[in-house]
Amino acid sequence: MAFVPIDDRDGWIWFDGEFVPWREARVHVLTHALHYASSVFEGERMYNGQIFKLTEHTNRLFRSAEVLDFQIPFTVAQINDACKETCARNGLTDAYVRPIAFRGSEQVSVSAQQTRTRVAIAVWDWPSYFDPETKAKGIRLCWAPYKRPSPETAPTEAKAAGLYMIGTINRHHAEARGYADAMLLDWRGFVAEATGANVFFVRDGRLITPPADGAILNGITRQTVLEMLAARGLEVEVRHIRPEELAGFSECFLCGTAAEITPVSEIGDDRFTPGEISLSLMDEYSRLVRGQI
Repeated sequence: MAFVPIDDRDGWIWFDGEFVPWREARVHVLTHALHYASSVFEGERMYNGQIFKLTEHTNRLFRSAEVLDFQIPFTVAQINDACKETCARNGLTDAYVRPIAFRGSEQVSVSAQQTRTRVAIAVWDWPSYFDPETKAKGIRLCWAPYKRPSPETAPTEAKAAGLYMIGTINRHHAEARGYADAMLLDWRGFVAEATGANVFFVRDGRLITPPADGAILNGITRQTVLEMLAARGLEVEVRHIRPEELAGFSECFLCGTAAEITPVSEIGDDRFTPGEISLSLMDEYSRLVRGQI
């Protein structure tokens, strides 16, 4: 399939309260977000005409903007409606939804009190984040060269664009070596997350996942998985995980809006076998987001 640049497509983008043709959704080269990463965003999925946990995503967008010290000039309800309207305007009922809020081009300096907050929403078709043929078999991960930063050094609780520079570098490192993704440690050396997804492990039928203590983004899909596990009556240990513990785990899976639930077959030298827990959760999540349960 030929590569199609994301900026050269048909369709409509919601931009500062109105729809503009896709190719005309432009910003100035001196936009503050481009120079200083003053941008926050969300990644959402529409299934069968419904955006899964839309309000939770929009609320997080507003919290992230607050952490970065700027205000979104719309209400949560307005952004919710705009997300749904953008899908409808583009004729999509199954799509990836990307709201983004960022500082504009009125001022280019570390201090940015005079900048205007811009908000845009784009939607597009989104195939499986990982190759569907290998997903159930488990994807391969290497260890990432860069770690998740301490919450004392970066706004790690926000879904902020600047933090994803780390993810891009780590993902490119993995792909250049034939891996699907990379697993990050946090600044203390504990297992944190993949480049865009949280992680769960299984040992003796018990789920184990890192805590949302600033080392990871507390993903909305992660919270959904915890709800699913609680409904099943499965015990979950939320605790720090040392890399050397991975040799004793039988299953591993990633979870995120884009990744959904994806089993993992290896991280570095450690191997896992996608089993009943990972595969059944993958199926249950697929049915849940499509309103089938």
